[in-house]
Amino acid sequence: MKEVDEQGRVVIPKEWREKILRDGKVVMRLTKDSIEIRPYRQEDLTKFFGTVVVDVESSLEDWHSLRKELRGRNR
Repeated sequence: MKEVDEQGRVVIPKEWREKILRDGKVVMRLTKDSIEIRPYRQEDLTKFFGTVVVDVESSLEDWHSLRKELRGRNR
């Protein structure tokens, strides 16, 4: 059990901060009746490169036309 001060702060245990929380950033997930705190880890988005297949008529060189088509505004 932890105490919450008048400003809503909770002390995160030192052992967890030293072992898990390396860069000091956390992700907080709020639900109806709880808060989940996880260490922030930057994801490597390159693993998704080449995995999306889109059927488009626009040239990939014309970004504005492609963007409009993907948004459904190309008429």
